[in-house]
Amino acid sequence: MDKKTHNPTPWMQGFGLNHAVEVSGHSRTLYLSGQTASAADGSPLHPGDMVAQYKSAWQCLKEALAAADMTPANLVRLNFYTTDVDGFMAAAEQIMPIHVEEGAQIVATLLGVTRLYDPAVMIELEATAVG
Repeated sequence: MDKKTHNPTPWMQGFGLNHAVEVSGHSRTLYLSGQTASAADGSPLHPGDMVAQYKSAWQCLKEALAAADMTPANLVRLNFYTTDVDGFMAAAEQIMPIHVEEGAQIVATLLGVTRLYDPAVMIELEATAVG
């Protein structure tokens, strides 16, 4: 599998994001449902803490990748759904390096939503991986 990033302007790279990721020679595509900071019973974890919720959702995402014999390096798309865009942006310096440090080369969209499945959940990560 070959991945090539395309960045006509550099500003997104400061966030560990790319304008486009081109993939060729892959044999599998994994579509991941939204992952949140949730306990095994679905109850929300870390109410009010955007960074802790992101880290927990990221861990759930990595576990789903591992179940498919993939790693964050297989990610090509990661969408962020949040009930607090301002809170997400205020925490971006802590949040965005997490996926970069684990080798993810992604495109992304940040979407503000009214609410997620539980009012205490502030962030949900939805992804696509290739292998």
